[in-house]
Amino acid sequence: MTETTLSKAYDFKATESRIYERWEKQGYFKPANDPNQPGFDPSRKPFVISIPPPNVTGELHLGHAMFVSMEDLMIRYHRMKGIPTLWVPGTDHAGIATQLQVEKSLAKEGLEREQIGREEFLRRTWAWKEKYGGIITRQIRRLGASCDWERERFTLDEGLSKAVREAFVHLYEKGLIYRGPRLINWSPGLRTAVSDLEVEYSQEPGTLYYFKYILADAPDEYLPVATTRPETILGDTAVAVHPEDPRYQRFIGRKVVVPILGRDIPVIADEYVDREFGGGALKVTPGHDPNDFIIGERHGLPVISILDEAARVNQNGGAYAGLDRYDARQKL
Repeated sequence: MTETTLSKAYDFKATESRIYERWEKQGYFKPANDPNQPGFDPSRKPFVISIPPPNVTGELHLGHAMFVSMEDLMIRYHRMKGIPTLWVPGTDHAGIATQLQVEKSLAKEGLEREQIGREEFLRRTWAWKEKYGGIITRQIRRLGASCDWERERFTLDEGLSKAVREAFVHLYEKGLIYRGPRLINWSPGLRTAVSDLEVEYSQEPGTLYYFKYILADAPDEYLPVATTRPETILGDTAVAVHPEDPRYQRFIGRKVVVPILGRDIPVIADEYVDREFGGGALKVTPGHDPNDFIIGERHGLPVISILDEAARVNQNGGAYAGLDRYDARQKL
């Protein structure tokens, strides 16, 4: 007879890890009616969930813990009913977040991705994914998720990439999606687009700059326009006033001159304009503000982009071409 000493406190970490490892080795999470195994019965309808893939670069947060718990509940319920049940685990490539981490490691070596070239950058990115990607899957295991880990997938796996392309083709053929010009969030550091979900917003004190938009046919008259981003003047294609604003009704349909550049642009009436903000007249820059873009669509305004991939003023900026956006702001 062997005596053992029990710890005063329950060591859940060691116990849960040991039990989960045994579950996984015994194949308890595999579907009972596997088409790759003898005795497969195609008439038995399976229950399958593909896990919403967490980003491979991060760590689980409360939202992940919630969906893992809920999906595990559904999976175990169907499994206990004797239904062939499969929970497919996986991770998302999180392209921008991964790229950022790889570029940070390159910066420590005094390098940029353009210096090492595309192939070497891809090689380092995959190496980074292999090194750090296991964090997420280990955390999902620690939650006790009953996934079939032999079927683990990655969003850049060939099969998944093909499925995504196929889905987009079907949606396009049904007329549910289309391709067209839209404003995007652009990272001049990463030189790539960033989704709305990945943008962090903050309120910061700013400066309101006032400019006179002189009437093209009456140099002694002008519209006072306020803006926090003077550099976007270079992309103005209209000035909007509220249709019921008595101060500016006589200007509607006429033209004003864009300060600095000297271009003539129309004065339009739009109910979006806040009569109490600034001078009550709004410069419309469809290429650099989502609300202005919508106004531009309503009035058929041209869209002028004034910045290049590095957020420098492009050829549409006249004498300011080549300047960083912040330098252009100060000079304007």
